[in-house]
Amino acid sequence: MEGDRERWNAKWRERAGDLEPPTRFVEEHLALLPRRGRALDVAGGAGRHAVLLARHGLDVTLVDGSDVALEQAERRATTVGVVGRIRLVRHDLDDPLPFAPLFDVLVMVHYLNREQRDALAELLVVDGLLIAMQPTVKNLERHASPSRRFLVEEGELETWATRLGFDVEVAREGWTVEGRHEAELVARKRPRARVLPPREPPMGPSGPYR
Repeated sequence: MEGDRERWNAKWRERAGDLEPPTRFVEEHLALLPRRGRALDVAGGAGRHAVLLARHGLDVTLVDGSDVALEQAERRATTVGVVGRIRLVRHDLDDPLPFAPLFDVLVMVHYLNREQRDALAELLVVDGLLIAMQPTVKNLERHASPSRRFLVEEGELETWATRLGFDVEVAREGWTVEGRHEAELVARKRPRARVLPPREPPMGPSGPYR
């Protein structure tokens, strides 16, 4: 929506001189990621994770709704020499993403859209890795923001990934050094079990064989 885009543009203009570093969780688990392939960074803002993934060797699609954030991401990627590995896409994140399921890595950090997240997970190839982080409701014990609307229940991320049939490789929750109560997840997409159609009974000359 246009109003949301302008609101986020204003926020990113305010933060132009103070670009955030990658989260500790993503940095800590970078070794789990492939050195080649495609990554999708959803609501990636000014590129703190997209640049990290590109330097790791991945070709990254960074999607965000803010023009200003994407401009900052492009400058950041140019500065460190990985702009050729990053594709920048402005997209309203309330709408489905127009991508095929061809990504080896999916990063969703501080982005919560329960209506879209199943479809986002489907964009991973088999054996692709999901990395997700989101503050939990327990965060309200110390902070009024973000509001409950943008918080997950305790255990929600792990339960969600398990419901999708992912293998959970890392799942932890707790207070971070930044003072937030975060849920953090790394999960691997597995092939769906093949369901065979029921066998038809063998037929004799005048009906089913008995």
